[in-house]
Amino acid sequence: MGEVRPAPVRLDDLGAPRFPDHVAEIMTSVEPLAATLELRPTALLDAAAAATGLDDFGDPRFLEPLAVLCEALTSDVELSPMGTVSQHTLFVQLLANRLLVEHEIARHPEILDEPLEAPIVIAGLPRTGTTHLHNLLSADPRLRSLPYWESLEPVLADTERPRPDGPPPDPDPRLARTDAALWFVNEAMPHFVRMHEMTTQHRHEEIQLLALDFSTMLFETTTPLPAYRDWFDATDQTAAYGYLRRVLQVCTYLRRRDEGAPTRWVLKSPQHLAQFGPLLAAFPDATVVVTHREPVAVTASMATMVAYSARMALAHPDPVAIGRYWADRVEHLLGACVRDRDLLPADRSLDVRFDDFMADDVALALAVEDLAGLPRDEAGTAAIADYVATHPRGRHGTVEYDLAAVGLDPDERRAALAPYAARFGV
Repeated sequence: MGEVRPAPVRLDDLGAPRFPDHVAEIMTSVEPLAATLELRPTALLDAAAAATGLDDFGDPRFLEPLAVLCEALTSDVELSPMGTVSQHTLFVQLLANRLLVEHEIARHPEILDEPLEAPIVIAGLPRTGTTHLHNLLSADPRLRSLPYWESLEPVLADTERPRPDGPPPDPDPRLARTDAALWFVNEAMPHFVRMHEMTTQHRHEEIQLLALDFSTMLFETTTPLPAYRDWFDATDQTAAYGYLRRVLQVCTYLRRRDEGAPTRWVLKSPQHLAQFGPLLAAFPDATVVVTHREPVAVTASMATMVAYSARMALAHPDPVAIGRYWADRVEHLLGACVRDRDLLPADRSLDVRFDDFMADDVALALAVEDLAGLPRDEAGTAAIADYVATHPRGRHGTVEYDLAAVGLDPDERRAALAPYAARFGV
């Protein structure tokens, strides 16, 4: 008999979230702490320095987006107490990560000689096959990808290593911390796994590493931030992508301690759709795969996923406001993709339509490796096929998406996204 999968669900509490009692108790318990926290750059910088014992954050350029972000979180939205604690924790961790990255480079300047040759980069919105393709390619043992735990803490502090500048202990304490964080996410958002599975070892996109420079769309996935959005869209992201390269060089260097560890990266993020120029400036020899799917359905799922996640941060989540905000962001990303697609070298780029990918996912993954100049390999092909066999689509159940629930009209969205749909035949 085939595997019995959970029935589809409709998310009917986007505007008035319902939490299990034990989650509600945790959220109430953080209220006194939230009242003591300040989302101000100086306070956050001091907290990160105190946590690490370090004070060199590197290029101070990141201070501008950090200030814009702090102001937006204060003036654009009303965070819940849990939202305040979560954002404060996130920012201090990002700043601590930055300190640890710069510390590692200071004592090992040869890190900046790491070549990061010919990464494979996947650019596409959620629900267009990006995660599945990322996982398939990551299954090939010749390619290097970013596990979720490493995206959260790319460098372990010396105080947690058996000896300073040595390898991490076994088990690595970052794994337990990621397990704990994901436990709470799964308890507070039990249906999120239906939209995007997250595990400690899950292959993750590098948007968490981009966040070390505080110039990324990651922060908008927590809550609408119009002031930050306007700053981000008006700012050349070339330097931020350069910093991403710097962090990946550190990750590559640290992994080189494992004999035989792969060094050729597989990367992916939706925000790359609007950043092909900065992406190529940082990774000029990259092979770029652009994924496509009917854009109205993608908008519905993207807006719903963000609206569902907002229960973790906002005092009064408004799914209609969130839906309209993300409809605009999806339109921006897809419009930029239409505008800039020809910046990608024809011999190192590929457009992939979702239906074609699903018709033969293994063949498509191998075609991407062919395009990237990665020779066919029996072990790599077998690993990709095994991933497909052991990770069937929809095994956690599905969500029934409703554009009206997030304030959107399908006809209006279809008209707005028509240039993209026509350009890529979706």
